[in-house]
Amino acid sequence: MKNSKTILTLFLIFWTVFAGLTFLNQGSSILGKSYFTSDEFSNQREEFYEGLSRYVLTNFDAEKAKETIQVTNEEIDYYKNYYGTLEDQVQNIVWQYEGRLDDKTLDEDVRALLKEERDRKIAAVKKNFTDDEHVAEKIRTVKEQMIDGYAKEFERDKKQFLSTYNYFAFEFKNIETGEIITAKDVNEAALFTQKFTEGSYFRSTPEFYIDADSRYIDDGGSILNREMYISLDEQRYTGIVTVPKSMLKNAEFKQNYEAFTLSKIIHYIVWGTGIITLILLLTVMKPEREQFENLFPQARPYFNKLPIDIVLGVWLFAFMLLIAMLNGLGSTIYSFAYFRFDHYNLFNLLELAVLFVLTAVLLAALITSTVWMLSDIRDIEKWKKSVSLRIGEAVEEVFLNRSIGVQTLAMLIVFFLAGVGFTGVLIAPELLLVYIPLFIFVLMPTLYVFLRRMGYLNRVMKQTKDMAEGRLTSDVVVKGKSPIADHAKNLNELREGVRKSMSEQAKSERLKTELITNVSHDLRTPLTSIITYTDLLKNPDLEEEERLKYIDILDKKSARLKTLIEDLFDVSKMASGNVELMKQRVDLAQLLQQAVGEHGEDFAAQNLDLRVNIENQPIFAYVDGQKWWRVIDNIIVNARKYSLPNTRVYVTLKQTGTEAEFTVKNIAKYELTENVDELTERFKRADTSRHTDGSGLGLAIAQSIVDLHGARMKIEVDGDLFKVVVTVQAAF
Repeated sequence: MKNSKTILTLFLIFWTVFAGLTFLNQGSSILGKSYFTSDEFSNQREEFYEGLSRYVLTNFDAEKAKETIQVTNEEIDYYKNYYGTLEDQVQNIVWQYEGRLDDKTLDEDVRALLKEERDRKIAAVKKNFTDDEHVAEKIRTVKEQMIDGYAKEFERDKKQFLSTYNYFAFEFKNIETGEIITAKDVNEAALFTQKFTEGSYFRSTPEFYIDADSRYIDDGGSILNREMYISLDEQRYTGIVTVPKSMLKNAEFKQNYEAFTLSKIIHYIVWGTGIITLILLLTVMKPEREQFENLFPQARPYFNKLPIDIVLGVWLFAFMLLIAMLNGLGSTIYSFAYFRFDHYNLFNLLELAVLFVLTAVLLAALITSTVWMLSDIRDIEKWKKSVSLRIGEAVEEVFLNRSIGVQTLAMLIVFFLAGVGFTGVLIAPELLLVYIPLFIFVLMPTLYVFLRRMGYLNRVMKQTKDMAEGRLTSDVVVKGKSPIADHAKNLNELREGVRKSMSEQAKSERLKTELITNVSHDLRTPLTSIITYTDLLKNPDLEEEERLKYIDILDKKSARLKTLIEDLFDVSKMASGNVELMKQRVDLAQLLQQAVGEHGEDFAAQNLDLRVNIENQPIFAYVDGQKWWRVIDNIIVNARKYSLPNTRVYVTLKQTGTEAEFTVKNIAKYELTENVDELTERFKRADTSRHTDGSGLGLAIAQSIVDLHGARMKIEVDGDLFKVVVTVQAAF
């Protein structure tokens, strides 16, 4: 029951679509129209009006046409010189008779006749060049022959026209002369009527074109360089044109007229039933999605395996095929009306039935696939697996290097054209003359370049494999300036980078070991003190003075441990980039003066002479003021901790071009023998014995803050001279 309902629904959809499509295609030419408004009859009518104007309303008068003949000087000159100059024509005539007159066996009477004929022709040619009126008369005679020939053809065409269009009746009156021209009875009951009144005259402007060719004359036409063109004045007529009903049986369009009428009835039936099926589909037989999802269950797994763009392409092709098949069914309506059912045999009817069934099945498949596609079209994973996306990605990858993309495309075009050319040679061997040079000078060089590049690519790939296996002893061969050569250069740079990476990895392992050791040492020292003095405080007999002393030590060690942990947390957070900067326009000079003011007494206590030089005030930059203050503070504190006593520390702030430059220089207390770059590593201190109270994180934190601001921090060591330079973009 369910399948029966689905089949019935499909039939209703099929008939509704079929009726709608036939209405779109034929509605404008059938709805409310008759055969006499069709394009077919309109063409016949216009041809009749053209012939009516030419053959009936205006008659070709040969004698009057001859009176219009004119001969121009150009025609006379053309006629005279058609076979060459006078000398050329006379010489040609002499040559024509020379051989025959030299014949010794020729009878003297015949010889005399030949000479007379030759002299007569020469005289005629000479007269052409001396008497223009003689030539003009000859041309006029030829043109009269042309007119006579054209007049005969005109009469034949007129009889043919009247015979062909004998089903028309007409009555016209010339409004200038009052002449009345009629044919048959226009008052008889008519199938078609068209009137011409004063507001819409029938205009006749016949033109006669007579070409100088052999249709009208046997000789002479070829030596005329102009055609004849005769145009008469426009004539205006009022009147009426009809197609009497009594003439339908004799009309050549009888079968078409009856076919149009019958097909109109059939179309009305199709459209009426189409409206009924549409109403049923919108009411009692309303389609449901579930009806079609399981219509072809065996095909669903195969459908799901197809890429979605392939499905869309097949669907579009099937849709166009369905439209074509429906149009084919629609065209059979007129075919049935024209040939009638008695002209169709069993095979024709069977063929039509098969087309009907195939169209219905295709429509069902199209509806089902549409339902399936609507379920999949929003699936991103389906689109990721589409062929078009894969091709697009492949093309994009080819053109990542434009040179490779262009060369690949050029080679493909050359090879494709070579195949096309080879096929062309098989079809037309004469193309071999063109194909061989192209093969030698285009295809062969392209093939050579392709093979050479492929060989070079294989060599590079082999050396790349050696690199991947750890054999970094030799460079990849760089040959030429091709993209593969550029790739070889990149591989060499990569090889060098791998070497440096291995060195950096060894360095990183060493620094990691030192980091663990230093962190353990720096955290263990205050923690050990805290544990020790905590145990001492547990003694109940401890004197108050000693207890307060121990508590003070615990307080300092706890603060020390807290500072170490906070610094470690800050530097880790900054290194990860998980820090939000609140940039604003800050006066760096004022910020530096505040930092120097806080540490002035500490520098004096350690017998350090602090020299501050700020060249321009103010100096602005867009920075996070709090974090930039920490950069300045950490660098100044670092100088205070590790400067040699009784030396000077120079702090400078100046503006250089568009940048602000902060510099700190001091003489190191400890010998700086390590790599300068490692001084910004975590827990790195110039005091390798780690007797000072620093955390070893000051410069590391400063470096991280500077990096977050997109600025630069540079450390230089010259003997015992230690110099830190921080550069940031100035704000104006």
